[in-house]
Amino acid sequence: MFKLYKTYLKLAAICVAGITLNVIGVIITKQLNMSIYLDTLGTVFIAALGGYVPGVAVGFLTNLIGALFDTEEIFYGSVSILLAIMTTFLASRGYYDKFPKILLTIPATVLVVSLDGTIIEETLRLSHSWESFAKVQENFLNHMNLEFPDKALAIMISFFALKFVPPQIKEHFKTLGKMQAPIPSDMRHAMNSSSKFISSLRTKMLFNLMSITLFVAVFISVISYTMYQDSIIEDRKRIADGIVSMVVNEIDPKRVDEFLEKGCQAEGYKEVERELYKIRASNSDIIYLYVYKIMDDGCHVVFDLDTAEMEASAPGDIEPFDEYFEKYREDLLAGRPIQPIIGDDKYGHLLTIYKPVYNSVGKCVCYAGIDFSMDILHDYGRMFIARVIAIFSGAVIMIFLLVLMFVENNIILPVNTMAYCARNFAYDSDEAREHNVKRMRSLDIKTHDEIENLYSAFLKSTNDGMLYFRSFKKAKIQAEVMQELAHKDALTGLQNKTSYTEKIKTIEKEISAGHAEFSIIMIDINFLKRVNDTYGHEYGDTYLINAGKLVCSVFGEENVYRIGGDEFVVLFKDKQIALVNDKVAEIRSTINKLQADSTLKPWEKVSAAVGVAYFDERIDKTAEEVFKRADSDMYKNKLAMKAARKD
Repeated sequence: MFKLYKTYLKLAAICVAGITLNVIGVIITKQLNMSIYLDTLGTVFIAALGGYVPGVAVGFLTNLIGALFDTEEIFYGSVSILLAIMTTFLASRGYYDKFPKILLTIPATVLVVSLDGTIIEETLRLSHSWESFAKVQENFLNHMNLEFPDKALAIMISFFALKFVPPQIKEHFKTLGKMQAPIPSDMRHAMNSSSKFISSLRTKMLFNLMSITLFVAVFISVISYTMYQDSIIEDRKRIADGIVSMVVNEIDPKRVDEFLEKGCQAEGYKEVERELYKIRASNSDIIYLYVYKIMDDGCHVVFDLDTAEMEASAPGDIEPFDEYFEKYREDLLAGRPIQPIIGDDKYGHLLTIYKPVYNSVGKCVCYAGIDFSMDILHDYGRMFIARVIAIFSGAVIMIFLLVLMFVENNIILPVNTMAYCARNFAYDSDEAREHNVKRMRSLDIKTHDEIENLYSAFLKSTNDGMLYFRSFKKAKIQAEVMQELAHKDALTGLQNKTSYTEKIKTIEKEISAGHAEFSIIMIDINFLKRVNDTYGHEYGDTYLINAGKLVCSVFGEENVYRIGGDEFVVLFKDKQIALVNDKVAEIRSTINKLQADSTLKPWEKVSAAVGVAYFDERIDKTAEEVFKRADSDMYKNKLAMKAARKD
């Protein structure tokens, strides 16, 4: 949380610096009597250096402070905001890095700012200046002429000032508000290119944030406009009521019937009529002023004043009831007061007020009425909405950007980087795994909320997974070693009886399936007991090792099994069977040569009896039957060797 407060303090300091630059620019231009303002110098510089949030804040707050001296300044906050947004956009794309590019930003910026300023001015006017395109065009060109030198100078000063800002300061501004360590550019590029726009969390949150922001802005504007309009209407009702009361005071109830009958010929009629004209002239919004006597057949004219557009009715004429008055007909005939009526018909958008004129006994003899123009409300309403939008747009955009920055730095970026690291976690090697764990730790997410808790849990799970993986790998290696030892003869290193038994099980399945083809060669080592008794068991072991080497050199180590103290078995399958006779002849020949070599030690002169048997599906039901025949053949060979010996 302290880091978050520290970020906001830095933003505040940056905003103060930017506003100060704007104020200094204004002071300098006034002191030099220049025709420009330079009140956006700080806005442009901070936006190009710090991004959207500080740039918009500086622009809007500058106009807010300026409104203390000139209230019109507040309405141009959107111009400063648009300038900050455009500057940030162009700066992020490198337009503030090179001189040729910076020249392109000047006309584009002046065009956008001038257009916005023209729209604001035309909207704020009470007159319908939009109807005259020539006037709008003239206003726009005037804005262009005023804005070009001002914005060109501000942009160029900012461009050269940025050249003196150290790279580390620029980098610090880029990482301002980030709640984790800076991520490498390759990771950022990969994250952006792999993100799905429609389903991304950023898109959903931005959509919701924009929807809520717009809803609040529209809701506040509508409520404000409604309250403002109601206030204006009530104010005009009070004004109209006061004016119609003046009309009532000019009417003598005793002479209403005489005026109605004789009209202008009645004594004093002209004098009263002149006073009514004076009353109407007192307020330019009074469209019609009249005095009617309400009867069953309609409104009998007592007084009716001419207007520039319409000739008045003569005294005694009967005017029909307007549709707006039908529901008040009974009240009018009874001489009761009625509420003000707002209508919009062929006579225009009018506020009509009827006020009864009572005689001395309290009887209503006629009604004094005025029609008050309500057209001005449209102009007032348009101006009010324009001002509300101008005032609140800056605040809404600034709040939107602040919330967006918070969401981006505290949620979107940490979640995306964690997802990227998890998605690209490599298990190929120890180096790759260590690199991925190191990359996760380097994120250093410090949001001090649930996201940081998620990161801590994520990091712990990764570490635990690595420990488990190492333990599993170690256990696997140990298991493989144990399995290998379980299938290896401890003395010779050859496959043992356990391995032979498993191999025989496989062969038994092949026999059952009807496609077995194999041969068993039985080898029994001679003179092992003699070597042990004469030279000791150490040399006896050496004798067995040499015997194993001899068998492997002829038949191949992968085919040889030591199944007993002095017994070896060789399994040949499929195409190897064709080599059996040659291999048996080779080992017997080798044994004879060893026995005849007088230079060898007794434990080097390996002697063995060899027996062979082939699987015959006609007579063999199991591999054991083949083994027995090979063992029997070996025994015959052993007897023959004994008979041939002379020792």
